[in-house]
Amino acid sequence: MDIYARMIGVPLQAALKQPVVIDNKAGANSIIGNDAVAKAAPDGYTFLLTPSSAIAINPLVQAKMPYDTEKDLLPVAQVGAAGILLIANPKSGFKNLQDMIGYAKANPGKLAYGSWGNGSSGHLAMEGIKAHYGLDMPHVPYKGTATEVQDLLAGNIMVGFTDIASPIPHVRAGKLVAIGATGSARGPALPEVPTVKEQGYNFDADGWYGVFAPAGTPMGIVHRMNEEINKILATEDMRQKFATQNMLKPPIKTAEEFATTVKSDIALWQHMAKGVKLQLY
Repeated sequence: MDIYARMIGVPLQAALKQPVVIDNKAGANSIIGNDAVAKAAPDGYTFLLTPSSAIAINPLVQAKMPYDTEKDLLPVAQVGAAGILLIANPKSGFKNLQDMIGYAKANPGKLAYGSWGNGSSGHLAMEGIKAHYGLDMPHVPYKGTATEVQDLLAGNIMVGFTDIASPIPHVRAGKLVAIGATGSARGPALPEVPTVKEQGYNFDADGWYGVFAPAGTPMGIVHRMNEEINKILATEDMRQKFATQNMLKPPIKTAEEFATTVKSDIALWQHMAKGVKLQLY
């Protein structure tokens, strides 16, 4: 999130002719940062950049939320779209999704998987795979992708879902193996890695990163920010930067179109959460 925020923040600062300060508030699967913005003054000076899981999934799996996602946060702009990566330690011997499924079926309860937190899209995606194929794989939740990737490198876990970009240097160095990706298309930075849908599991939802404002922020400010962000996303320089991060071509949506995307994704993940009977945390 810090990388994407700075990619947008630098040109946004020039466009708005005022400082853009990036204030990282990590933890609790983005709830801490989201809560800070949800409770901020709706004066156009505070905005949130957050992943789709924090908006569409947290309310479904968290027993207590300090804010109402749909009422307290106002969609401003979608800044990216991508799936997530299914990563394995080379010692696992896994080359693809079916290798992992075969091992898990033959060794119930012995293959633990990681994600960047309870209720994350990585957690829910793997639970969907487990339910579909009848697998017994314990979940190891981490406080973020960085610590999860370190444990994958160390061999403390053999497989896990990560974000779309963090493991790329390790995959290229041969220290980790990307065995699949969710999403509607292969990532531009790892075009050789097939999607899970191509490998037989019918799931192709893209995650997204989006800018939100505190509810009550004047729509004139929302539309101005949406316009400036979209101008930045439309540049060839920004598209190339997103591609290096394994992100799909940045979508250009109005604030209202992004709000529709948010609403439809909440419905999609709600259906999936019910299907795997995910417990509240």
